[in-house]
Amino acid sequence: MAYKNVITTEEELRNIFGFPGDRAVGKEIDYIDEHCRTIIRNSPFMILSTSSMDGKCDASPKGDFPGFVRVLDDKTLAVPDLPGNNRLDTLCNMIENPNVGLIFLIPGMNETLRVNGRVSLVQDPSLLSDLAFKGKPPKLAIVVEVEQVYTHCAKAFVRSHLWENDTWIDRDGLPSFAQMLKDHIGMDQCDVVEFQNTINENLSGNLH
Repeated sequence: MAYKNVITTEEELRNIFGFPGDRAVGKEIDYIDEHCRTIIRNSPFMILSTSSMDGKCDASPKGDFPGFVRVLDDKTLAVPDLPGNNRLDTLCNMIENPNVGLIFLIPGMNETLRVNGRVSLVQDPSLLSDLAFKGKPPKLAIVVEVEQVYTHCAKAFVRSHLWENDTWIDRDGLPSFAQMLKDHIGMDQCDVVEFQNTINENLSGNLH
């Protein structure tokens, strides 16, 4: 589809938006300070963004108990890689392009923490042991060498009312995950109820 007035340069963008203020620029640091440590220690959920060398992007949600991402030192984070569907989109992107972006969220908190850096995929036994949950270590640790760190303002969460449960929709008004998968994959003979039960059983028994 053809559009008019397509923006193609930073100069054009600046003509529309202008430049950031001193605080927006000055808030960026290159290490994990005590405030960042507190957010990461209390965060049960973060989004990990990657891209391959040919531009294929992936934004993967990561969640576990608060503090599942460990601060190893002021310049290093470690993320346990927990069981998934084995597509490995994120991990394969990291092998091609080690540059990553992370956003840490805390339920009920409108501000977020953003961390950018470079990753290594590590199987060091001592590190995996330190990241273990109830004695079960992850298969892999995603170690992030921190390059940029800054807090992000609350506007997106205030606009969306994300944490206000009286704005949440009734989940029964949406198709089940099993129904969506059935339609996307083309599983015409699939029993949706049985398929959803299988999904639920896998969720309850294969989290770590």
